[in-house]
Amino acid sequence: MRQFVIELAQKLITIENEKRLLTDQQKDLFEEYEDKLDVKAFKAALRISKIKTGFHGSDTELDNILEALNRN
Repeated sequence: MRQFVIELAQKLITIENEKRLLTDQQKDLFEEYEDKLDVKAFKAALRISKIKTGFHGSDTELDNILEALNRN
């Protein structure tokens, strides 16, 4: 059992290190584009795009609700 615990811990550490590396690469990529476009606006647009892609309702109804919310 000890060997399984060690294996699992090592694999999880490897995954955590890979996630950290990917996060650093993503940060570097955004920094590379900071002078070319508004990165905050891009991130917001990307989140909205992902949400709309996963949304399977009426785009018109969604837009109407968003418009109403933005007026507040």
